This record gives sequence, C-alpha cells and structure tokens, in this order.
Amino acid sequence: MAMTSRQRIEAALRHQPVDRTPIFEYVLLSPVADQILDRALTLSPDLWNSLVAEAGVAAAARRVALDALDLAQTLGHDMLYVCPNPRASDRLTAGTHATEMNLVDPVEALQQRNETHAAAPAQWSDEQLLVYVALYDEMRRRELDLPVLAPAYGHGVWTDVTLMQAMLLDPDGAHTHFALATRDSVAHVRQYAALGIEIIGVGGDFAGTVPIISPAAYRAFIMSEVRAVSRAAHAAGCWTANASDGNLWPVIEDYLVGCEVDGYLEIDMHAGMDLRTLKQRYGARIALFGNLDCGNILSFGTPEIVRRHTLDCLEAGWGNGGHILCASNAITSAVSARNYLASVQAYRERFELPPLSGRLAALAR
Repeated sequence: MAMTSRQRIEAALRHQPVDRTPIFEYVLLSPVADQILDRALTLSPDLWNSLVAEAGVAAAARRVALDALDLAQTLGHDMLYVCPNPRASDRLTAGTHATEMNLVDPVEALQQRNETHAAAPAQWSDEQLLVYVALYDEMRRRELDLPVLAPAYGHGVWTDVTLMQAMLLDPDGAHTHFALATRDSVAHVRQYAALGIEIIGVGGDFAGTVPIISPAAYRAFIMSEVRAVSRAAHAAGCWTANASDGNLWPVIEDYLVGCEVDGYLEIDMHAGMDLRTLKQRYGARIALFGNLDCGNILSFGTPEIVRRHTLDCLEAGWGNGGHILCASNAITSAVSARNYLASVQAYRERFELPPLSGRLAALAR
C-alpha cells in the first residue's frame, strides 16, 4: 500500500520500513529551477527587489512559497526545505559579504562582533516568517501535507578566519560567539515549532577535504552547543539534522551521537563520506539525507553516469528507512537540467513510478 509523503518521511526518520525512499531537494537554484518552473525563481535578486518595491514583502514571500511548492509538486518531492524570507529592507545583491579586515586583531574583531550580536534580537522578525505562513496556507488550499525542513544554523566556522583565530587566541570570546549562536538557534527552533515546522537543520560547515578545526576544538566549542539546540528541538517535538559537507570522519561520533541529532545532511561523497559505511555504522539511529554528488557527478557526468550513480545511492541507503534522497548540497548553475532530470528519472524508474512527461521529458533529452 502506498504511503503518503508525510508517512514516508516520518517512517524514514523513525527507521521504519518505507514503500520507497523519500525524495526531496535541499537547495535547487537557477537555472535548473527556472527551467523546471518555466519562470524565474522569485529569490533571484532582481525579481525579489522589484516585487518588494511593487507589491510588498508579503506578496513577494508568497511567491517564494509558491516556487517551493510548485517545484516539489512538479518533481514529486516528499518534503520541502524553505528558509525565512528577506525583510523588505534587505535589498538582495549578488555581491560578496562584508569582512573584518580593517580590524587586524581577531580578538578585538570578535569582541566587537559579540557585543553587536548580543544586542540584536534572537528571534526572526514576523516579517521574515511570512513565507511559512504563505506556505502552509497554500498547502491547505492544495490539500498537500509535506513536512518542512527549516534552518537554525549558527555553529559553522567555514571561511570565518577571525573566529578560528579567536578560538586559539581568546577561547572565552569564541565560547561567547557560539553561545550567542545557540541563543538564536533555540529561539528560531521555538518559532518554527509554533508554525508547525517539523525538521530543523542545525550546526554549520566546518570541513573540506579534512575538518578545518581539530576534533578537540569541535568537541570543546561546538558539540555541546549543537546538542543544546537539538535538545530544544526535541522538547518542541521536532527532529534535527546536523549539516556540514566535507570529510567528517575524524569527528563523526561527536557530530552525530555527541550532538544528539536525528539526521545527517550534506553528506559529501567527494570528500570521502561513503553512504554505505554510514548506513552500516549509524543507519539504525541516524537518518541519512543524500548523497548524490552535486559538485562532480551531477555537474560533469553524462546522464547515464548520473543514472547509475542515483541507483547506487538508492541501493546504498535502502533498508529499514533511514535514508532520504537528495543532493549532497546545492543544485547550482554547474548542473544541467538534463543531468538533474536524469537523476529524477532514475529514481522514478527504480520505484516503478510513471516516467517524466511533457516539458520535463523534453528538458531531460
């Protein structure tokens, strides 16, 4: 008997048998998303800025929600990943973020950052949650019931040279940084739970081909903070998925078990995170989200290579739930629509679902 999307996701998270592996996409960007939707993504900077100027942030946020739902329905996804929408005052650009290079001393830079952070509100503003209000309203209208994953990331260190230097030079300041991140993440968890969001992304990037901080530093600064967020989510009736790409084998026990999370998101095959090994070691207690290799195979393989890779990933994750198929990270402009849809088609083939048709079939050729 076929399961609903909610039943399928919840069974996977509870490590119970499923009728088929649940599928969703973590981050699906232009131009692939535009081609699938046959329109531009609302969160492209020019479109978002013009919509906010013309119709206001509520209307723009509703368009973001419609994009997410239309993509999910078109592709047959079982859940959604949706971020808080920008505020009306946040003009989106394609530029780089600001740096602290004018402050040579990383201890002073982090101290100033912490002071600013401590004075700022921990919660998202009501305006930033409009996308979720619109999302649930539209799901009710369409009679859809898809679980939602939302971000409460705050404990990554990727590219944050100031923070990593301060972890060595000013441990107290670094602990303050991560404690403030926990304050915010816990506040976000409570807001999400009140909206009905069930799955929370926690943690943040800290690894490439190897972790960029030592296992001891991860344990000392980050593990207990992520664990506090996970416990808050569990108390609110939510699941958590720890998220970082890169090679996490040196810290995997702390990252999964020590942080008390329910899932592992951004599993990076190219960095050595093998799904079969993870399934053998942690498949009875950790739900594994992934791990289609978006940076290499989906970007540069042939459609047939993508097809075989998708089928192998499904096989590696199969058995007693515990696996939700998605890419290891974002589907970016490096991935062609043809390759992405080759993966979708392979999934449908594996579980004897109807093949892609119409415009999607044309894009896949």
